[in-house]
Amino acid sequence: MTDPGFETTSLLDEIRQWVEIESPTTDAAAVNRMVDKVEADAVAAGTRTIRIPGRDGFGDHLLVTSPWGSEQQKGILVLSHLDTVHDIGTLAKELPYRVEGDSAFGPGICDMKGGAFAAFAALRKLVADGRNNLPPIRHLFVSDEEVGSHTSRAIIEAEARRATHVLVTEPAREGGKIVTARKGTARFDITVTGRPAHSGSRHQDGRSAVRELARQIVDLEAMTDYATGVTVNVGVIRGGTRANVVAEHASAEIDMRVPNPEIGDRAIAKLMAIKAYDPDCTLEVTGGLNRPGYEKSAEIEALFQHARGLAAEIGFDLQDLKTGGGSDGNFTASIAPTLDGLGLDGKGAHTHEEQIYLSSIVPRTMLLMRLMETLK
Repeated sequence: MTDPGFETTSLLDEIRQWVEIESPTTDAAAVNRMVDKVEADAVAAGTRTIRIPGRDGFGDHLLVTSPWGSEQQKGILVLSHLDTVHDIGTLAKELPYRVEGDSAFGPGICDMKGGAFAAFAALRKLVADGRNNLPPIRHLFVSDEEVGSHTSRAIIEAEARRATHVLVTEPAREGGKIVTARKGTARFDITVTGRPAHSGSRHQDGRSAVRELARQIVDLEAMTDYATGVTVNVGVIRGGTRANVVAEHASAEIDMRVPNPEIGDRAIAKLMAIKAYDPDCTLEVTGGLNRPGYEKSAEIEALFQHARGLAAEIGFDLQDLKTGGGSDGNFTASIAPTLDGLGLDGKGAHTHEEQIYLSSIVPRTMLLMRLMETLK
């Protein structure tokens, strides 16, 4: 195929500029500095931009659109997020930007500023080449993916409804594999209220919320069923005030992963229906499904095979997998055929060893560009 002119060093220099603007999800001002940068780059590239103000303490969202195509015309949706899990100061301390061999390190470089920039660079090249005979390409950058996309979900779903295909730039998995199925994610909070008492002189009057929660934890963890793909993890517990006081309050935070809506509905209903063992204790369960699971449909399989053929032309073998982690692709897969994990290859996402592989930058950027120019 014709070399589009992508070059590792120049692409990496621009990825570094994005990485060095730290943008933890919970710091709206920091995220908006990142949005400012992407918006300026997009305007300079000749694209159209719409900035959507943030709410509920989160940063803005940004829609970057090819200069061709109408609002009503269906097109390709590219989906990225600009927020990271790394606090301000990580760049100066635990995870400075650096290049070692085939790896470039930095906060958010893998999840997902590297992949987000690769898709932007692909669109920028098509604009520069005057490829206005293509369907509209809409690149949505959201600001709150790492905490569940509560302020961006409606925008994501609305854009998916006017898309023929969705390309998600989450990082590649396990040596470059893309994602064609994801588990759904549900989150719950359980609050137990018992009856306090002196643990020595009036122990018999107490009803321990900690004891009640402990019994519930055993049952909740037993809901994990690897055969069906359901996992339940009690990740955080709190309770009690003093060792000599029968605990009046206890609570837990729970993560559930489910393979698809059918199995998920049953598992969620079972968890929401738990009852207290001790009739003198009360249980309150709140929460529910955050991201729906999806399996690889026939349409997703066809899209994957198309991408695999393009990758072969570029010079690498593209493979796919199902993962337990959630992404914004969970929201779009039931609306339009979705490929996820199209970002750069690397490892250490969400850690102080987060890195991308330099050797993946050009091939993955080329794949994103070829998908944009061949999908109808």
